[in-house]
Amino acid sequence: MPSIFSKIVAGEIPAYKVAEDANFLAFLDISPLAKGHVLVIPKQEVDYIFDLDDDTYTGLMVFAKRVALSIKKVIPCERIGVTVMGLEVPHAHVHLVPMSSMGDMNFAAEKLSLPKQEMEDIARAIAAGFPDK
Repeated sequence: MPSIFSKIVAGEIPAYKVAEDANFLAFLDISPLAKGHVLVIPKQEVDYIFDLDDDTYTGLMVFAKRVALSIKKVIPCERIGVTVMGLEVPHAHVHLVPMSSMGDMNFAAEKLSLPKQEMEDIARAIAAGFPDK
């Protein structure tokens, strides 16, 4: 059965997309730790990040870096935190979280619930800042 992320890639489930190319997709987390929390995935469904082939793994990280640079341009923060947990959805993914303190990366903390319009505005702003290469 396809993961929820594969359904997003296929267009079966909507997402607040911020960047996309032939192999990777980045979209806002719908239960974010912070405004601008983005998930970056390979379009190929592979459960565990370290099961990705080397080219896909390095491509994912380079793509995530480009997304992080775009987030940093539009979301006030000191850094963009990066984490891979991989237990919540069986599809390799990287979390990019705007942060100004270590506590901002606490995945046990209560998640934000942002209105649709705000999510759309954040996604549009990040997408506008996404570097071409």
